[in-house]
Amino acid sequence: MGMSKRRQFWLTVFLGMLAALAPLATDMYLPALPVMQADFGISTSLTQLTLTMTMLGMALGQIFAGPVSDLAGRRGPLLAGMLVFCLATAGCMVVENIWLFLLCRFIAGFSGASGIVIARAIARDVCDGPELTRFFAILMMVNGLAPILAPVAGGQILLFTSWRGVFALLLVIGVLLVGAAFRFEETLPVVRRAPDMATSLRAFPELLHDRCFFGHCLLQCFIFGAFFSYIAGSSFVFQNVYGVSAQTYSLLFGFIGVGLMLAGSIPARLAGRIPDETLLEYATCTSFAGSVLLLFLFLCDAGLPLVLPVLFVTVVPLSVIGAASFSLALSGQRKNAGSASAILGFFSMILGGVMMPLVGIAGDRTPLPMAVLMVLGYGLGVVIFRRRIAPGRKYRGLRAYDSGKT
Repeated sequence: MGMSKRRQFWLTVFLGMLAALAPLATDMYLPALPVMQADFGISTSLTQLTLTMTMLGMALGQIFAGPVSDLAGRRGPLLAGMLVFCLATAGCMVVENIWLFLLCRFIAGFSGASGIVIARAIARDVCDGPELTRFFAILMMVNGLAPILAPVAGGQILLFTSWRGVFALLLVIGVLLVGAAFRFEETLPVVRRAPDMATSLRAFPELLHDRCFFGHCLLQCFIFGAFFSYIAGSSFVFQNVYGVSAQTYSLLFGFIGVGLMLAGSIPARLAGRIPDETLLEYATCTSFAGSVLLLFLFLCDAGLPLVLPVLFVTVVPLSVIGAASFSLALSGQRKNAGSASAILGFFSMILGGVMMPLVGIAGDRTPLPMAVLMVLGYGLGVVIFRRRIAPGRKYRGLRAYDSGKT
């Protein structure tokens, strides 16, 4: 990375905060979901639809923001997105109607997506090879702070104000990101930008026809679908099934977030020594095995002391999966980094948004839908790795062997 250590540090923090918009926008008000349900007088599934609208907005917003950033550079679209995010978040603070609230959540997700997709594109602008893996791992570690701090902050806010106070804090974070975006130095030179929007959009079919790249898209679709099932269901499982308070739930959720952050250091330490595909394989299989055991424990009505460590082992490999998969998928996409990042971001969120209401389909006092969806998501992730990504690893190994012989 051709920059001073000081600039590298602040760029990492800035990009980490941008990438953390998704967990900040969802995790911070997880402890307030039961309170919101009572306040609006709505069903569990409709309450979880507030999460879905955010995730759908973020998925679709990335498809739009990625090509635009390849065309117009990173700074302008990023600044515009953060400004709209602030306005939509302010709307969430004041609306009284659930349907208006859902609309504001969708707009906040759509605009906030610019930060998520452009953060990854900027990383690709300034990094390559193992350095890119390390940088993504660092972003995952910084990003891992959000699941720790967000629900804890949300739970504490509920002690002295309503759930609307959570969105006031989100607005403050949005304003800080707007200020940081003003000071951001452009990383995509004019000579490397797409000449027009049509050229930028043409990258989509080209990328989707890349077998390995599309394999990573499907992998992230299923893995993050399983993860967001946990996000949507954990509040009701911990508070309604196991009877913990909103504050205790936020601490338990934060404990798993600590694991996500620590796991994010693994790819950073091993980059260049252990192949990314190997890290990805072990992490994916670990999550699948954990989800199967978790479902078994729920079927046996196991207590929280048994469930919590298994849930921990199931969820925390996500940091390794995210860093390794994003690095592998973007490593060959320097020219279309924005569009490639957009497609990856879309696939990583779209299934999660669709599955979130399904977590509450059987009511708010059973953990089984959450566990079943996690098993399905992680299981399909393992299948995709075996069918789409692992063959590419063998092919590259044969090419390297042949090159060595010649």
